[in-house]
Amino acid sequence: MKTVLSTKKLSSPQKELFLNSGLGLVEYDALQIEFLDVDIPLEYTHYILTSKNSVKAFIKRIENRDTSNFQVFCVGEKTKALLEENGLRVVKMAEYASELAQYIIKEHHNDAFLFLSGNQRRDTLPKALTENNIRYKEVVVYKTHLVPRAFQRDFDGILFFSPSGIRSYLLKNSIGSSTLFCIGTTTADEAKKHSDHIVIANKPTVENVLVQAINHFTRHD
Repeated sequence: MKTVLSTKKLSSPQKELFLNSGLGLVEYDALQIEFLDVDIPLEYTHYILTSKNSVKAFIKRIENRDTSNFQVFCVGEKTKALLEENGLRVVKMAEYASELAQYIIKEHHNDAFLFLSGNQRRDTLPKALTENNIRYKEVVVYKTHLVPRAFQRDFDGILFFSPSGIRSYLLKNSIGSSTLFCIGTTTADEAKKHSDHIVIANKPTVENVLVQAINHFTRHD
């Protein structure tokens, strides 16, 4: 039986999808999130959030506030869903930070933004905003800690959901001949430094990463 390692603990429906395919699954959290006790200014009307963790930090800060004039710009369907569940209006959702940056530059050139980020964020979005003279302030609202764990075995496939997850895994393990399944191109760019056996999800969601792995191994059996 082929066995796959997930570098993020999966939800029950995600696990079920995987185990119904006949593949073995090992899972752990390669990363740990620490929310920071920082002040988030609320005088802005335009907010950029690129992850569910930044949304969680934001929601804690805006409890019992009037957010009717807030306009939110985000990356990822799950981020958008969490924002909308909490009554926030999403003006634009993009699948990648580069795509969101281009939209802001084109459609909101004269607006000022508050960008809520994590300490491991990529430079893509701030670099594009700075180069195009978009006014923004960045507040780091959470830290990502690497949680290294050694596995005394090889896996047929490894599921990666961020460049940090790859760095965490490699602190105590090697890639070997595993096929790497990556949630998007940014994660794949990091993976390419260590392997040629890479499959990129065609939608940047956890579910799609699982589907790619299932399809790959059921096709190659």
